[in-house]
Amino acid sequence: MRILHTSDWHIGRTFHGWSTLDALRTVFDAMIATMRDSQVDVVVVSGDVFDSSTPSSEAVTMLDEVLLGLRQTGVQVVVSSGNHDSAARLGAKAAFAAAAGVFVRTRAEEIAEPVTIRDAHGPVHFYAIPFLDPASMRSLWPETEPMRSQADALRHAMKLVRTDLAERGGRSVVLAHTFVQGAEDEIYDSQRDILGGLDKVAVPVFRGVDYTALGHVHGRMTLDKQIRYAGAPLHYSFAEARKPRGGWLVDLDAHGFAGAQWLDLPVPRPLAELRGTLEQLLSDPGYQKMHDSWVSAVLTDDEQPIGAMRKLQGRFPYCALLRHEPAHRTGDDGASYADLVRGKTDLELIGAFLTRVRNGIATDDAEAELLREVITGYEDRDVRV
Repeated sequence: MRILHTSDWHIGRTFHGWSTLDALRTVFDAMIATMRDSQVDVVVVSGDVFDSSTPSSEAVTMLDEVLLGLRQTGVQVVVSSGNHDSAARLGAKAAFAAAAGVFVRTRAEEIAEPVTIRDAHGPVHFYAIPFLDPASMRSLWPETEPMRSQADALRHAMKLVRTDLAERGGRSVVLAHTFVQGAEDEIYDSQRDILGGLDKVAVPVFRGVDYTALGHVHGRMTLDKQIRYAGAPLHYSFAEARKPRGGWLVDLDAHGFAGAQWLDLPVPRPLAELRGTLEQLLSDPGYQKMHDSWVSAVLTDDEQPIGAMRKLQGRFPYCALLRHEPAHRTGDDGASYADLVRGKTDLELIGAFLTRVRNGIATDDAEAELLREVITGYEDRDVRV
C-alpha cells in the first residue's frame, strides 16, 4: 500500500491579508494529477483542514472539490481534525462521506475504531487522533490520571490504539495533530497558537505502529523513520520561505513500514526577502526576477521613506510585508527621561524628540524655524506646549 501523508491544508487562510485560495487550488490540482503516476492508494490529512472553525462557503466548496478530485483518481482519503477545525462541523457529514470513500474522523470517542483499508497483504488500520484538549478529555476519560496536558491525553489515546491493534492484528497508521518533542526548529510565526504553553509529546509515545502521520507543524520533519511531519502545502510565513512543500509517499509492505520518499508539490508564488534602501530595491535590475514573488522588504534608509509600501508595490505587486531597520542607529547613552528633559526649552525638547525618532537626524534650520513659529503661536494664546 502506498500512502500520501499531508497535513495542515488551512483552507481559507490569508497571507498578510491576501487570499490563498487560488494558490491552494494550484497545489491541489497538482496533487490530484500525480495520484495515478505515483500509484497512491490512500491520502491522509492530519488535521487543520480549514483555517477557521467557521470556514467560508468558498473554503467549504474547495474542500468538496479536492476530495471529489482525489476520489475520481481511485484513492481513498482519511481525514482527522486539528485545532483550527471545528470538529463538529468537519465531521457533520462523516457517515455520508465514508460511503464515498472519504473517512472523516473528528471525535475522540472513535480513536479505537480505525478505518480499515485492505491491500494484497491484508488489512491496514488507520487510527485518526484529532487534536485533543486535555480539559475536555478529563470528562471523556475520567479514569485516566493525570490528565493535565495534551501529552497526557496523547499517551492515553495511544494506549487505546495499541490495545485495539493487539486484538485486531495487521498493519497500522496513526494520524495525530500535535506538537512532538524535537520539532522546535520547525515552528514558524504562521502558527499563531502553537507556542505559549503547549506541551511537547515525547516521540516514544507513538511507538508500536507502522507509521505515524503527524500534523500541526508547518515544516517537513523526520523525528524517526516511521514518525514524520509533512508540513503545510503552502508557505504561510516568510520564515518558511526555504522549506519544501509537498507530502510523504509512505510504502507499507506485508511486514509494515517499507520506506518513505518526499513528493514535491508546486509553490505557486515563491517568497523573497529583500534588504536595502528604498532606492536600491526600486532600481536594482537583479530584483526584477522577484516581480511575481511574495516580497518581504527591509528598508535600511536612515529615515523611513514616505509612501514606501506604495512605491514598492509599484515594482513588486505582491509586496506583503515592510519593515524599517536603519543601517545606522543612534546609540543609547542610558540617560533617564528626567535627565533628557531637565533644563531644556520647548524647542529643544521637540528637537531632541525628532532627532531620536528619526534615528539621529537633527532638525534643520527650516524645521527649527517652523517649530519656533508654532511654539510662539501657542505661547501667545497662553497654551503650554
